[in-house]
Amino acid sequence: MQDASIPHLDALLARIAACRLCRDAPRGAPLPHEPRPVVRVSVTARLLIAGQAPGVRVHRSGLPFDDPSGERLRDWMGIDRATFYDTSRIAIAPMGFCFPGLDPKGSDLPPRSECRAAWHDQLFALAPQIETILVVGGYAQAWHLKRLGHARIKGEGMTALVRRWRDFSAARPRLIPLPHPSWRNSGWLKRNPWFEAELVPEVRAAVRDALGKGG
Repeated sequence: MQDASIPHLDALLARIAACRLCRDAPRGAPLPHEPRPVVRVSVTARLLIAGQAPGVRVHRSGLPFDDPSGERLRDWMGIDRATFYDTSRIAIAPMGFCFPGLDPKGSDLPPRSECRAAWHDQLFALAPQIETILVVGGYAQAWHLKRLGHARIKGEGMTALVRRWRDFSAARPRLIPLPHPSWRNSGWLKRNPWFEAELVPEVRAAVRDALGKGG
């Protein structure tokens, strides 16, 4: 018997795919290029990767984390590309669905706020089966922590938040904060060897558990 929520989610994803808010009705400067929303969610995926926003390479391919950051993230998760892109098992929903453009220094701009305001509450309401969330980067961490009722420590930075990953282990859905897997964070990884020694094994165990339940 088909899940009654499937048509609703399919309709919402179709609306998201056609979204042009950041170009036609922006909050601030309009998106400087044609929008290409990148989001992959199903009613069966129990694992969610909540990221920041697509980069330029993902904007071109339409595949989230289709770059060296994705290779590092898949290594942390202990899975291959085929598993990573199996939407029936893994959902991927960044805070901004479209590539936001570059700043004058050539770095990615922050995620556009139009996506969060228009779509995120609806999207996650239609995917209540998600039980584990890998939250990548500060924007996603701030929003999902608040959404799930987790208190932030005043002045807490990314390192301190990731260090207290155990504080979120008993919650459902379970939230696992991660640094961005960008090559720019290679220095951070060297300075924080506890991450790969302590947290990466926990990430792999949580991924195996979520994928095992999803069949």
